[in-house]
Amino acid sequence: MHRRVPWRTHSTAQIIDTLNKEINAGLADPKMKERLVDLGSTPLAQSPGDFGKLFADEINKWAKVIQFANIKVE
Repeated sequence: MHRRVPWRTHSTAQIIDTLNKEINAGLADPKMKERLVDLGSTPLAQSPGDFGKLFADEINKWAKVIQFANIKVE
C-alpha cells in the first residue's frame, strides 16, 4: 500500500542531503559495491546536483533517440 507522507517544503533539501550521505556511505562499503556490481549495477557516489545533471542529460539523450526513431506510445 502506498501512502503519501506530508513533508514540509523546507525539509526536502535536508532529506535529500541525508539520503545522499547515507547512500554514498553504503557505496563506500566494498561488499555493498561488489553486490551491486554482481546485480548488474554501476554504483556511482554522487552529489544530488551531479545526479540531477546526469538525469537531465539522460532524458535529453533518449528524447533525441525517440524523436529520431519516430517512436510513438501505443
